[in-house]
Amino acid sequence: MARQKLPIPSHFNPQTVGEVWKVPYQERAEDAEKWAKQHKIQPASRDKFRISLLLVDVQNTFCIPEFELYVGGASGTGAVDDNRKLCEFIYLNLAVITEICPTMDTHQTMQIFHSIFLVNDKGEHPPPYTLISTEEIEQGLWKFNPEIASSLHLDQDYGQEYLRHYAQTLKEGGKYDLTIWPYHAMLGGIGHALVSAVEEAIFFHGIARYSQPDFQVKGGNPFTENYSVLSPEVLEDADGKEIAQKNFKFIKKLLDFDAVIIGGEAKSHCVAWTIDDMLNEISSTDRKLAEKVYLLEDCSSPVVIPGVVDYTEEANAAFERFAEAGMHIVRSTDPISTWPGMNL
Repeated sequence: MARQKLPIPSHFNPQTVGEVWKVPYQERAEDAEKWAKQHKIQPASRDKFRISLLLVDVQNTFCIPEFELYVGGASGTGAVDDNRKLCEFIYLNLAVITEICPTMDTHQTMQIFHSIFLVNDKGEHPPPYTLISTEEIEQGLWKFNPEIASSLHLDQDYGQEYLRHYAQTLKEGGKYDLTIWPYHAMLGGIGHALVSAVEEAIFFHGIARYSQPDFQVKGGNPFTENYSVLSPEVLEDADGKEIAQKNFKFIKKLLDFDAVIIGGEAKSHCVAWTIDDMLNEISSTDRKLAEKVYLLEDCSSPVVIPGVVDYTEEANAAFERFAEAGMHIVRSTDPISTWPGMNL
């Protein structure tokens, strides 16, 4: 018989999901131990059917309305709604989620997608949300900023050639053009931290199930974007020298689970690119592995900036492609036991 959903603990307040606050760790740890005993929740090590919950970039910088890259989606309240559902999903299914893997987008000032990396003949930097094409770089409209070469320990000419190579590689790979993003997910900053309500739910799960969360840090390489937790956008420079690596260890770990459930932000970028890289790995080994992947369609929103960009169509098209490959599009509010292939 499938295990029934648990109730939601009284400490969870859905009204504060869109706010930043301090998690009372010691109090919550005591609550979690009592909760596990009260509901006869077994340690995760005893799970016969192992489920990984991959939470992509549920950080303040993307999920809190006043922060840098808030993912409002079409509704304007996208990330807040998504995280409320994610928290509820974790609490309701606490007893069957084996491990939670949160990814952490992690940046510093001088990176290829930040304004300071590029400059024009007037000494101006491109404003946020500027799309930089190969042609614009070749025409000299945007150049590598020579003033940051010393800090990045590289030659100015190399920096310029690498910038051209980078944009060209994105174009040839069918990726989005190099996008200049606002400074966000800055290492050591408040925006880098997990959303408080989600952090609390992850911590509660870890204590109740004796399951250490597996945090995956990504995005710190100054020479490449890293939408996907599994692979940077560009792996080599113009001479074929490696500048970044795929996260093969984490790919293997995920595919060793009986089921992988994915949610987070943004549906059009970091979520889609992570799933796409997972699908590529699956396609090169065993396509049937796609059937163990479940995408929470109601816990992820696309990047939509009114009057600037709207990636809703791209996000929906990506999810349709994932479903055609065998992955399951599911809703967090539906019982896991009703999802196809869930042998609970």
